[in-house]
Amino acid sequence: MRTSDFTSERFGVVARQAVGAWTHPYFLPAIMPRRLDLQMETVTAVSRATLELGNLGGLGQLVREPELLLGPSMAQEALASSRIEGTQASLSDVLSAETSDQPIIDHNLREVSSYLAAADVGVRLLQTLPLTQRFITELHAVLMRDVRGEEKSPGELRRSPVWIGSPDARPDTAKFIPPHQQHLPELLSDWERFVNDDGSALPIVVKSALMHYQFETIHPFLDGNGRIGRLLINFSLMADQVLPAPILHISGYFEAHRTEYYARLQGVRERGEIDEWIQFFSAGVAQRARESAERIRSLVEIRERYRDEVRGDRSALSGLVDVVFRNPVVTSDAVQRALGVSQPTASNLLRRAVERGWLEPRPRFGRGGRGRWVAVEVWDAVRSPLDE
Repeated sequence: MRTSDFTSERFGVVARQAVGAWTHPYFLPAIMPRRLDLQMETVTAVSRATLELGNLGGLGQLVREPELLLGPSMAQEALASSRIEGTQASLSDVLSAETSDQPIIDHNLREVSSYLAAADVGVRLLQTLPLTQRFITELHAVLMRDVRGEEKSPGELRRSPVWIGSPDARPDTAKFIPPHQQHLPELLSDWERFVNDDGSALPIVVKSALMHYQFETIHPFLDGNGRIGRLLINFSLMADQVLPAPILHISGYFEAHRTEYYARLQGVRERGEIDEWIQFFSAGVAQRARESAERIRSLVEIRERYRDEVRGDRSALSGLVDVVFRNPVVTSDAVQRALGVSQPTASNLLRRAVERGWLEPRPRFGRGGRGRWVAVEVWDAVRSPLDE
């Protein structure tokens, strides 16, 4: 880590251990600011993001069906966040794996599945816990279970140094070295106080941007910090009662602008460029909140149309509507499990859904060449260009 790159001490300083075996410099973050004087351009960006976020939160409050809020679009968020860390998979692969009752063998798909499991745990924990060290360690334990990096202490704060951006894995060539582990207790305690402060004078979007920046800078785990930090964006907004569920799928924005994402975080550490980071973060919030709201409206319209089509139908076809909105990639086995019907009944329901234009058959997949169908309208409503 080149100490000469760190020209501002506004948000932290370069430090060294006075004693001990670790001789390399590291970045020691400052206490999180409770007030900020922001540029007018930043204030405008924050206001725009706040408006879009409010619209999304209001829409989310009106939609009671969780599959319309979380279903396949949460899988898309999990995939985007995991891709930032190098996971290679497609949305169709993820949804096909989720609809199967077979164990997930592919390590890329297991990572996305673990992200989804961590998101589910976070939603449940948030009902009784604030955003604390216990909260983040429980998320981490689920995220890192049975995946690459599971040897790196799942659910435990790191007890050794880490470094970032070094292709040859050497601290002296690293782009950034987070604080030494001895500083984690006081840094995380300050982070907890900040994120749980109901009386903060900062706008919610600014608070969320600072929360994410500080978490990534502290880097409390040996692995998985990026994915946990991005999960925490939604959970902080839920804790502040801005969103009713994790429906801001911002990781797609970070993935599409990955180089700038990392550069803006590092710009705060090196040069104190907080306005630039908040503007970038706000632009992502505004864009993804608007897109998430449009997605939910589209899904509501499609679902109500399908329900109208089968109104009065005494078969289980109306139940199939709910199945495809939970996951637009379906199999006969998945329909049997979800609706409690026989294999012939499931096949008949799938045939009728194809006739109505709800489903289209796709090539067989997996062991034994199992058949699968895709709810095309639902798929089109939730996918992004990165999923092509």
